[in-house]
Amino acid sequence: MGKVLSYLKPYRGAMIIAWMLMLTELIVELWHPMFMAKIIDDGILKEDLGVVMKWGGVMVGMSLLSFLAGITNSFFSSYAAQGFGFDLRAALFKKIQSFSFHNLARFQSSSLITRLTNDITQVQNTVFMSLRIALRAPLLILGGATMALFVNVKLALFLIFPIPILVILLIWMMNKSGRLFRIVQEKLDKVNNVMQENLTGMRLIKAFIRKKFEEMRFENANEQLRDQTIKVLRLVELLGPVLLFVMNVGILFILWVGAIEVNQSKVNVGEVVAIVNYGFRITMALSMLSWIIMAFSRGKASSERITEVLVTPEDFENTTKGLSSSIDFGKVEFNNVSFKFPGSNTNVLSNISFTAKPGETVAIMGATGSGKTSLFQLVPRLYDVTSGSIKIDGSDIKKMDLNSLRKQIGFVPQESILFTGSVKNNIGWGKEGASMEDIVDSTKDAQIHETIQRLPDMYDTKIGQKGVNLSGGQKQRISIARALIRKPKLLFLDDSTSALDLKTEAKLLASLRKYDCTTFIITQKISTAKEADQILLLDDGKLIASGDHESLMRSSALYQDIYRSQLSKEGLADVQ
Repeated sequence: MGKVLSYLKPYRGAMIIAWMLMLTELIVELWHPMFMAKIIDDGILKEDLGVVMKWGGVMVGMSLLSFLAGITNSFFSSYAAQGFGFDLRAALFKKIQSFSFHNLARFQSSSLITRLTNDITQVQNTVFMSLRIALRAPLLILGGATMALFVNVKLALFLIFPIPILVILLIWMMNKSGRLFRIVQEKLDKVNNVMQENLTGMRLIKAFIRKKFEEMRFENANEQLRDQTIKVLRLVELLGPVLLFVMNVGILFILWVGAIEVNQSKVNVGEVVAIVNYGFRITMALSMLSWIIMAFSRGKASSERITEVLVTPEDFENTTKGLSSSIDFGKVEFNNVSFKFPGSNTNVLSNISFTAKPGETVAIMGATGSGKTSLFQLVPRLYDVTSGSIKIDGSDIKKMDLNSLRKQIGFVPQESILFTGSVKNNIGWGKEGASMEDIVDSTKDAQIHETIQRLPDMYDTKIGQKGVNLSGGQKQRISIARALIRKPKLLFLDDSTSALDLKTEAKLLASLRKYDCTTFIITQKISTAKEADQILLLDDGKLIASGDHESLMRSSALYQDIYRSQLSKEGLADVQ
């Protein structure tokens, strides 16, 4: 928990004040039985109303002080806990943002969401409880036992004897429940994962009429969460009756022995009442401890899950951070590049070598799983090469500032990702401080401007989550506009024109020619590849052919097969 608790440092002052106020409440509570004994022995039994009024007034005054201390303590405790939760959540989100694709593969999205929300809430509540009541309970037990010894050693022993055994039981329970609550949080991850997949794929679920199946899948995950939660709560709740039974037995012995001692005039009635009062307070504190331990166990399990993310090492560091890494021409060289995913023994790409000249358009073709997207991801260093090197304008990308490199790249992924907000905001998201003129220019080149003009609120039209209210082609063109607004030196289109008709695609490719950038396009369309200056043909992670359309038609049997296949689908004549 050390890593998580380090975020409490800015709130040490508030924490100290909260603890001092808590001690004020504790001191008042510990002295009340003593004052009560005084009232009974010197006031009630002696029929002295003055003593009763005097010490009763002291008790009322101290109770008021305790009340004010409690209210102020809650304020400082809340301030520290909420601030701590805010800082921790921000740090966790920032850490996730720094993750590479490999780091992200270690955690499910639903699990990261749970850690950012539920887990941080659990830890935040634990901090509040620590400042408000958690420390008060053990101190009340220790202080109550000590004060009882001052009142009467013989009677206090009946109270003190079971405490060490119960404390050992509480420590064991905390360790045991901590492990069980971690499993609870993992079950919650599964519930969130099913919910996330269900909401994301709602259209597909309805199209395939899989409502019942999804309901059963959610019910299964929900039942596992319920059963595991019940299991751990039963274990923790079992502790409460055990504590109460043991302590109440001790109080019964105190009353029994105390009655004998009072009859023999060996002890005052007030002393017995004070000891019993301390017994009830200790019993209450022990009962509170069982509840506190449950909260601490959940907090401990959650803090471990948060720490797991915070201490995850990044795959690579931006060792040249802050250095200028300007891309002047856009020449890209792959020199014997091989790549395999971290933790895998199989190469996704093997000994890839080619050069893309400045301003060229390079089409990449190949079957599913041939390594096309992986090749794209290496240039902006979403992954690092396993061997070989990638150079831009003669500089190894590992020696370029990562942020500077990525700011000069326009990247359109295979799945068009749009955010909840307006069309304007989604396109402007690609460039910080983009003007409306920049946005309109990029949409015109992406062949989406006229479509946006026909939307209800044009550029202010709200886009639903993941662009659910747009067609596939509209989402692709908005994604392309978002990349073009950066005026990139390198543009990567990962099968980003698949939903466009041939006429719209032709206009888009023609508009890209005016950009001073080197363009890479993953495509399955011969019509797109024919317009490229260079075509790379990948198969099983290897570059088996490269050249323009005419040269590949002469030299590559695979390219000829692709060409014939697409011609036959279109009902055209055989290749000449």
